Amino acid sequence: MSAPAATDVPPPLQHAAAAAIAPPLRALLGDALARPGALGDARDPPDVVAATLDALVTLEADGDTVAAAIVHAYPAVHAAVAAALERTHPAVAALVDGQRAASQVWSLHAEQRTQSGSEGLRRLLLAIVRDLRVVPILLARQLARMRHADRLDDDARRALARLTRDIHAPLANRLGIWQLKWELEDLAFRYLEPGTYQQIARLLDEKRGDRERYIEAVKRTLREALAAQGLHADVAGRPKHIYSIWKKMQRKDVPIGELYDLRAVRVLVDDVAACYAALGVVHATWVPIPSEFDDYIARPKRNDYRSLHTAVIGPEGKTLEVQIRTAEMHRQAELGVAAHWKYKEGSAQASAAFDRKIAWMRRLLESHGEPGPGGEAQALAGEFDTELVEDRVYALTPKGEVIDLPAGATPLDFAYHVHTEVGHRCRGAKVDGRIVPLDHKLRSGDRVEIMTAKVGEPRRDWLIAANGFLASSRSRDKVRAWFHKLDRARNEAAGKELLDKELRRLGLLGADLAPVRERFNAGSDGELYVLVALGDVGPHQVGRALLEHERALTAPAVGAPLIPLSRRAPPRKASDFTVEGVGNLLVQLARCCQPLPGEPIAGYLTRTRGVSVHRPTCAAFQRLAAIDPQRVLPVEWGRKGSAYEVDVEVVALDRKWLLKEVTNLIAQNNVHVGSIRSEHERNGARVRLQLGLRVSDYGQLSTVLGKLAGLPGVESAQRSR
Repeated sequence: MSAPAATDVPPPLQHAAAAAIAPPLRALLGDALARPGALGDARDPPDVVAATLDALVTLEADGDTVAAAIVHAYPAVHAAVAAALERTHPAVAALVDGQRAASQVWSLHAEQRTQSGSEGLRRLLLAIVRDLRVVPILLARQLARMRHADRLDDDARRALARLTRDIHAPLANRLGIWQLKWELEDLAFRYLEPGTYQQIARLLDEKRGDRERYIEAVKRTLREALAAQGLHADVAGRPKHIYSIWKKMQRKDVPIGELYDLRAVRVLVDDVAACYAALGVVHATWVPIPSEFDDYIARPKRNDYRSLHTAVIGPEGKTLEVQIRTAEMHRQAELGVAAHWKYKEGSAQASAAFDRKIAWMRRLLESHGEPGPGGEAQALAGEFDTELVEDRVYALTPKGEVIDLPAGATPLDFAYHVHTEVGHRCRGAKVDGRIVPLDHKLRSGDRVEIMTAKVGEPRRDWLIAANGFLASSRSRDKVRAWFHKLDRARNEAAGKELLDKELRRLGLLGADLAPVRERFNAGSDGELYVLVALGDVGPHQVGRALLEHERALTAPAVGAPLIPLSRRAPPRKASDFTVEGVGNLLVQLARCCQPLPGEPIAGYLTRTRGVSVHRPTCAAFQRLAAIDPQRVLPVEWGRKGSAYEVDVEVVALDRKWLLKEVTNLIAQNNVHVGSIRSEHERNGARVRLQLGLRVSDYGQLSTVLGKLAGLPGVESAQRSR
């Protein structure tokens, strides 16, 4: 069977970039592009699509990237192949989805119409795309659109140029893709500042002939000097770009004639040693300017840019800039991170290198601020967050402003980040138009609307970490500060109420707090209550400390075991419990007190059912121990990861969906429900739910009880007595 004629291949697949697409994927796209109307339904004119592919060829894009650019360019093609891509080419599907997500960022930029939120939008873009190869696709498409922007009306052209200036050019700069950066900046400058652009262009044109003759003479001299020292080098003139010239004129406040680096050459050599040898030749040929030397090989820029930069007093006493680098350094400087697309196709070591590069890219794109008076080097030397992008959440206000939050952030964190008073007054939230609870976990791209009360008064349970209302320490500090302003009596009463509520859940209500006060640096119960009220100490921390104290007291008080110690106890499998000195005994939890891992426990050797494990405070255990203390055995918790049964009682106002909300909350906390029994009280207004749960330890039980108590209409949630 003969190959199809070139005319049978749809135009996008005739482009040189399409040669990188794998044959099965190429066939899938060919069928979709050949459908009637597929090419007519395009986001851009054919010449813009072709220019996009040209830019991807320059960036040496891989086949998946080229395919994703083509699919996104034709919505009808995307609709036809979307399901197949998800099944057979998930990487391409992720790249297409990333381009779709990016269009949301462009619309947000149009809503804001300011440059102030551009950094946040760039962060949002990086957070919502699954594959960072999306970014060079976006840069290539934007460059193609800017090259053909003269066909647009003035408003559309300026809007496109603003988007390029605020989003795309800074992204290309941060990624080190200089080839695209310079042209994006120049084209945006051309349409946003046409008068200034034309003025600088005329000044450059007037002196172009003299400058070109001067550069040719410099290149000849330098080639001869390098050859005389046995150095193989490629010497070329370095083009200057109008936007960078204008920035330097603004920064130095000088006319164009006083900019030394309008006259510049670039020297490419074989290796690093040759770079420094060539530098010596340059400085021996012309007098160097000491203040204008930068060694970016020994100290690379933040984006891994490496080169030697020097300035000298060249022929005719004119200042000349010289850049010296290897061919590989030059490729990195021109393509930036795009030079690393294909690492994934190589060895495991190459894949690890690619992953490190992606991690670097993420950190780089989190750097704050834009290039200012300090120039490019200072802009790239700014502080970097220690967390990667995926450790942050970028949510949106109703007006489209981006709010940067830590991972796990809630609407309440969002409210406090917007303004302290908004947080204090927060009583509810909507995410993408849907009402959500205040402990809802936000995702990047969520649009959040905060519902507020007239008077600001935060709730104390917001400070309890187990409740999950606040993920940000900054938000918690603001809540604490509000409560610090209250008088001591109110804080003490509120803290006692919170602590009593927790101890009641754990069956410790009325326990003496004196033994654990020292741990929390509290001189009295009142001081401990204040610490709990201000969120400095969690109620569950006090409960845990009391249980540990009980365990310490009961350990030395146990009696000797009835069964003699065996020096050579037979080996046994990992168990939920360890009984000191005894092996191969049946051990079971007592139903009367249902101890949980982490709580102090003691064993009682029954006559027929092995060792029964109790809490030391259990009334049944104390009664048995008093009758026959010789049957008391020391017992410890053994292996972890098992589930333990516990009975819980919930008292609530009877209403619709109550049981559904209770069971949903329990399931969300990875707790299993073994049984449910409900009883209505005499007036029928309240219902008592008896739940048999399986939990991993008492910490998980405390968390679930706290959240159950926070449900609307729930009066109490505690362990059954």
